Amino acid sequence: MNKIIIAIDGYSACGKSSTAKAVAAALGYSYIDSGAMYRAVTLYFIQHYVSLDNEREISRALNNIEIEFRIPPGRTDGISETYLNGLNVEEEIRSMFVSDMVSDVSKIPQVRRFLVAQQQKMGKKKGIVMDGRDIGTVVFPQAELKLFLTADINERARRRQAELLAKEQLVSLKEVIENLQKRDLIDTTRAESPLRKAEDAIEIDTTFVTFDEQVEIVLRKAYRKIMYAADEVSQ
Repeated sequence: MNKIIIAIDGYSACGKSSTAKAVAAALGYSYIDSGAMYRAVTLYFIQHYVSLDNEREISRALNNIEIEFRIPPGRTDGISETYLNGLNVEEEIRSMFVSDMVSDVSKIPQVRRFLVAQQQKMGKKKGIVMDGRDIGTVVFPQAELKLFLTADINERARRRQAELLAKEQLVSLKEVIENLQKRDLIDTTRAESPLRKAEDAIEIDTTFVTFDEQVEIVLRKAYRKIMYAADEVSQ
């Protein structure tokens, strides 16, 4: 069966990552969380006190960063986690202190060029599902299926708060909403690869959609694209 690239973009806490993981698992595709890559860089910058205004410091730091996605020992669902320089940082990169800074790091041109190059390399063989904010517009403008997820900000905040609570991080709903609003503003107005819907992307509002319904919607669209790609090859 012919493989395709599925690019899922959209705002924070719209269910991009969880949906992408489930879709990748159902299709037997590789899942790449581009947001986790930016979070990993942010974590490294925080840990090493990298100044976001110093290009030399940023370049030096990027040269010392290696990001991988691996299935950790004991995990049986086939879902990979984020490793930074050999260490599993999946939990750390989801913390609020990283969330508060990730958009500022993500808008740095050096950082975006560094990670986009890695992401494009990962997708050369196709058969991937990647989510983020510029996947369908910058990383894979040739992706066969492009989706753009959105949802009401109050619902997004509720989901993010529940996610943090499950990790024993107590954060007020007001603080979560403010964080999401700040990230939305930075993501949509930055000069380098701003968040926007690709012209040929399909928009999905997830406000009143259950997770299972969300996955089913994407899978139906993916199967159509895969069959279409197979028809094109056979002609």
